[in-house]
Amino acid sequence: MSNCAVVGINWGDEGKGRMVDMLTENADFVVRYQGGGNAGHTVVNEFGKFALHLLPSGIFRPGVMNILGNGVALDLENLWDEMESVRKGGVALTPDNLRISERASLLLPWHRELDGLEEARLKDKKYGSTKQGIAPFYSDKYQKKTIMAGELFYPELLREHLKDLLEWKNLILTGVYGAEPADLDALVAWVEKYGKLFAPYICDTGALIREAGKTGKSILFEAQLGSLRDLDMGIYPYTTSSNTLAAYAPVGSGAPTVHIDDVIGVVKAYSTCVGEGPFVCEWFGSDADELRRVGFEFGAKTGRPRRVGPIDIVATRYGVECQNATAIALTKVDVLSYMDKIPVCTHYELDGKIIDNFPFPAALGKCKPVIEYMDGWKTDISKVRTWEDLPLNARKYVEYIEQNIGCRIKYVSVGPERDACIIR
Repeated sequence: MSNCAVVGINWGDEGKGRMVDMLTENADFVVRYQGGGNAGHTVVNEFGKFALHLLPSGIFRPGVMNILGNGVALDLENLWDEMESVRKGGVALTPDNLRISERASLLLPWHRELDGLEEARLKDKKYGSTKQGIAPFYSDKYQKKTIMAGELFYPELLREHLKDLLEWKNLILTGVYGAEPADLDALVAWVEKYGKLFAPYICDTGALIREAGKTGKSILFEAQLGSLRDLDMGIYPYTTSSNTLAAYAPVGSGAPTVHIDDVIGVVKAYSTCVGEGPFVCEWFGSDADELRRVGFEFGAKTGRPRRVGPIDIVATRYGVECQNATAIALTKVDVLSYMDKIPVCTHYELDGKIIDNFPFPAALGKCKPVIEYMDGWKTDISKVRTWEDLPLNARKYVEYIEQNIGCRIKYVSVGPERDACIIR
């Protein structure tokens, strides 16, 4: 079986969760390889509607092993709450279908505190953080000042490690931000509490994935956010603090020797963006309010309204290139059914010139969208299940996007349910 990465092409919130949930029908493993609890994947299936933040979206499929890789910001407290919520929905979660890398670093309570303190310090220059501790976590990880999950099995060494980290972290909490210092006993108690809960799940997941590869098992790699939020290739500094690209999947999963055969890039049929930063195609006013209402565009993690606009061909083509996508899943096409004319951002205007290449982040603020319009189809398509049954103008819209982003659109999603997807 082939290995596949499901990734976001734009700013995130493209609908990756529903695609992973659907595609896991043919997968043996689903691996989250980066990011943390700062974004949500919405999944609708026979168990109900779920907003997953850390759990891989394959947990609803019997027989699928789900893994949180070493590249994940492992927030044990929020992960346990999420697991309990999913269990209440009738989904089994045990070490038989969920494992956590021993090399994943723990997101500690002070990471969330520092996230909020820094956003407050930045005031009107804030990055739009979800305040889940992601940036402070990855900063600490690259400074080699985190606790790895495997250390939970070495309590004496762990306490000394926590003590050393606490001494350093309190210099920042008290000296830089004037906050209360962290307490060692409270921190140790927190680690011990969640260490006991998660000990059965923690193992050498790299070995599991390598063995899966050797025995012909199919592995699906699940990304968080999208190309434009990638730390290196995105709209820096308004990015996340990890690499959202498919190229990072083998490293973040703990099995860098595993080969990825297919990259399915997920694109929404219009543009949405949560957080700060340049968003060239952004709509405002009543048009934005209506699209937001019809598409129910509110953050799965924060509940805050998403910024919205027409599909951005320039940004999407760039995202396809960053991900080296082999196929595209176009989601929420049904949402556009209310429009008489459907807008498309076909080019950018920069300093009086029309451009097609996605520019350096510093230039994005000066870019203006060039908008063209296509005829709408003005009929409900949420029950359509074949390409031939889609209205002609809907097919023309899909084909236009496909031609201009340079990648085949294989999946056309017309609803959140598993079966609400047309395979071309």
